[in-house]
Amino acid sequence: MKTDVFITAVSKFLPNAPVSNDDMERYLGLINGKPSRVKRIVLKQNGIRSRYYALDENQRMTHTNAELAFRSITKLFPDEKIPDDIEVLACATGNPDQLLPSHASMVHGLMKNKPMEIYSCAGVCLTCLQALKVSFMSIASGLSKKAICSTSELASPTLLSKNYEEEYEHCARVGEDPYMAFEKDFLRFMLSDGASAVLLSDKKNETGLSFKIEWIEMTSYANELPTCMFMGAELRGDGELKSWKEFESPELINRSVFTVKQDIRLLKPNIIRYWVDHLQQCLQKHEVDSSEIDYVIPHVSSMFFYGKLAEEIETRGIDLGTKKWFTNLTEIGNIASASIFAALDDLAKSGRLKVNDKILLLVPESGRFSYGTVLLEVV
Repeated sequence: MKTDVFITAVSKFLPNAPVSNDDMERYLGLINGKPSRVKRIVLKQNGIRSRYYALDENQRMTHTNAELAFRSITKLFPDEKIPDDIEVLACATGNPDQLLPSHASMVHGLMKNKPMEIYSCAGVCLTCLQALKVSFMSIASGLSKKAICSTSELASPTLLSKNYEEEYEHCARVGEDPYMAFEKDFLRFMLSDGASAVLLSDKKNETGLSFKIEWIEMTSYANELPTCMFMGAELRGDGELKSWKEFESPELINRSVFTVKQDIRLLKPNIIRYWVDHLQQCLQKHEVDSSEIDYVIPHVSSMFFYGKLAEEIETRGIDLGTKKWFTNLTEIGNIASASIFAALDDLAKSGRLKVNDKILLLVPESGRFSYGTVLLEVV
């Protein structure tokens, strides 16, 4: 028999002070001393007004990714002391501090708790629900009683101008247009740093609200679609990736191989269509009437896709209009895997929720098009 699983605490940690649109390049730097050509266009489309960086104005890191995760984990507890009854730690990130050891190992090392079972989920945005499902299944199966799902992102150090300037200079020397390709430059003004976490238990809170996890569904369409978002690789002419392992050492710098890139031509016609396909399948599988949903938290990378998602949902006759939606994207930016629980944290603190409210969490991933949906009930 499956054990009921509850989220009994939610938290987020945002480093330093919010950074406005006008101040972004003070932190990220100017490529070859020139303002970006695409910044204004990107910011107009994404609607983000402020974001957070784990950087100072001298482009020095103030927190590691593991430290961001640790800070959000401590905020799950009133005294910020992690108790010794945590049995599972599942960590999600798209930007670990190192290739080895695992991100979860580094976070656990900062926690200084007793030995526990740990998991590292690698990928892009959907890693948050992968880590959540690992935690959920451990408790639901009766193998553990308490687990922490941690999500964190440290993108800003990869977005610094110093990571692009060598490619700029190389292109200028060989007579090519030295301006960064849109697929590289536009992401510099999309991403934010931060962390969020949830505490899972086999028992709901004795006082205050909890979230009962009804189900978690995820679907990958990598069998149908090519790679869209990538890092540590280049897109080959045949649509496959050329790994960083195949490059000569100077090429890794000259071609900005370790900067994050996205194929916008592939993103726009596919991201929303497949997302709503997945959503419909989830609602049908679990026989959920969309009119019974009280809140929807969609993780969108920009307000451009917020509008496109709303249009497609309405076109398909699903009763999940934007009056039910909650987002904090414009205030805190796109924290990738950490976004969904950061938004849940703000919704939980808003004072709006009441017992029996039903909440849908919607998470897409454009790496190679994967999607996840979670149904929560406030108890």
